Amino acid sequence: MTTISSTVKEYPKHAYKKIAEGVLGTKYDLSLVFVGEDRAQSLNKKYRKKTYIPNVLSFPLDKVSGEIYICPKVAKREAHKFSMTYRQYVGYLFIHGLLHLKGYDHGGTMERKERALMRSYIT
Repeated sequence: MTTISSTVKEYPKHAYKKIAEGVLGTKYDLSLVFVGEDRAQSLNKKYRKKTYIPNVLSFPLDKVSGEIYICPKVAKREAHKFSMTYRQYVGYLFIHGLLHLKGYDHGGTMERKERALMRSYIT
């Protein structure tokens, strides 16, 4: 089950539930939250001891549940650096967070998975 909530007015629409099921399976309990910069930075400080404002944070709670927080404002500023539209980049960040929840670490394998999933789900 995927629940989506937001503390910000706007965020890009995607088939988030379908993507989550495709990556994590139908039994995974995912919470996706779109947050502002203050909340994103607060979470990063509290749980990761980092002071910068992150674009995405993912927190596995156990083997079958987790949380992803995306900061659309940061994504909007960063998208052009990756030659993506804002909408595409938010989709990429979601996929990136899902793969972390699935146990992937940064590296070539994760990047290949991201590219494949982007081709499948993000237009």
